[in-house]
Amino acid sequence: MRLDMYDEFPSGMKAYLSQYGWHFSKAMCDFAVSMMEKEDGNGKKVKITPWTKEQVEELLKKYSVEVKKKGGFDYVYAANMCKADYLGSSVPNEQYAALYIKNVCDDPDAYDGIVFTRFYADMIGSGTPIIWEEMI
Repeated sequence: MRLDMYDEFPSGMKAYLSQYGWHFSKAMCDFAVSMMEKEDGNGKKVKITPWTKEQVEELLKKYSVEVKKKGGFDYVYAANMCKADYLGSSVPNEQYAALYIKNVCDDPDAYDGIVFTRFYADMIGSGTPIIWEEMI
């Protein structure tokens, strides 16, 4: 069901949305990325070493990729999602990772905030609670 069907939101969510809208704050991005894993060569899941905002900026600059709809830390989240789930397989290298970030964030069919709302839908689906007050 859509969230606007409910009268009450989780504690702190309205305050978060009033500050960041449907976009990642640094704290929310750090929280989301902290859960990301990648399979090692032996089929074991291991936490990724995340890219920082500065590293993502350098990556985009290195390959002359301009992301127009960065939305707070949305592009940093997208970069780390790519690193965890696709880099080395369907995204063969960092140049393609830079293009992936642009494609996800600048998707012409997407609505504003789509990167964050997809993440939030995953949190709801997996039953993972968000302590909204800690994400501001």
